[in-house]
Amino acid sequence: MKEINPAKPPTPLSDAAKAEIAALAERQRKANGVLMKAVNFVGGQVEDGLKLLPAQTRSQIDDLARVALRQSFDVASKSRTGRGQSIGSDRVHRLLGTLSGALGGFGGLPTALAELPVATTVIFRAVHHVAVEHGEDPDAEETKLECLAVFGAGGPGADDDGVNTAFIGARLSISGAAVNGLISKVAPRFAAVLSQKLATQAVPILGAAAGAGTNYAFIDYYVSMAHVHFGLRRLARVYGDQAVTDHFHAVLASGKLPQT
Repeated sequence: MKEINPAKPPTPLSDAAKAEIAALAERQRKANGVLMKAVNFVGGQVEDGLKLLPAQTRSQIDDLARVALRQSFDVASKSRTGRGQSIGSDRVHRLLGTLSGALGGFGGLPTALAELPVATTVIFRAVHHVAVEHGEDPDAEETKLECLAVFGAGGPGADDDGVNTAFIGARLSISGAAVNGLISKVAPRFAAVLSQKLATQAVPILGAAAGAGTNYAFIDYYVSMAHVHFGLRRLARVYGDQAVTDHFHAVLASGKLPQT
């Protein structure tokens, strides 16, 4: 990834860059749109669906999120080698996630719990693919850390949805403690997503259809958030992270998003 020279003032935002930032803001808005409303409906309005989950499972979801994210961090980029090289598009990742969700929901909660690490790895891999599309180094540990940061966007339907722009221009430490620290930060928000997912898959057989739809929706959501996150990072390498994130927040605050 091209580094910004701190001694050289960043290039002022061009009209084209401003238009691209506005488009990314609109993509973030649309990510939480009609599709996610449909998922909430499938999940029995989520809050009611969560009542289907045993209390012990609800209390363990944060831990499940941490384990799933750690496993995905370790596995996702390795899956790009060998046969995994042929799996390289948003569409393919959505299809894989849909199949995984259907299989996970077929047996109700036990199979849904077993499927969580698989679904998380598929989502992580999809996010990693987007990172590479935007010029990030596919083999760099920092790229995987940035992928973890995308999971901190929360989940579809959350009031505080959105890319955490604090990570856009940051240089993330590559130590094991830093990885665990970042996972601890993003896991609670991802756990909220997993709660919705498990709620939709809790009923055997019927959970297969719900699991397929939920996985498709969540992959679609995180892929969109990844395009926003890494699109802003790509622009920040040219124009500086302060100018890019300031304009991004200004567009969101104004509500003047491009209609596409």
